[in-house]
Amino acid sequence: MDVQIRIRITGKVQGVWFRQCTREKAIDLNLQGWVRNDDDGSVIIVAAGKRDQLNQFVEWVHQGSPQSRVDDVLITEEPASAFEGFVIVR
Repeated sequence: MDVQIRIRITGKVQGVWFRQCTREKAIDLNLQGWVRNDDDGSVIIVAAGKRDQLNQFVEWVHQGSPQSRVDDVLITEEPASAFEGFVIVR
């Protein structure tokens, strides 16, 4: 059964290839959803997939891209939506 989560990441996460690295990791883990920068400087991710893959993804998100600095990660589970692929929302 697929699970969907919403993740809000704060720290130095914009302008450091965070969204692109997130997309690549999500695709590697066969997750669906999207990632976008938020106006407050955070990054928002909605990811759906198998719980094991999501757990691996969440572990990665705590580290982020090589240039980023993750200060805080807030995760909420939400009702599943239908996505095709994993995209960067601009």
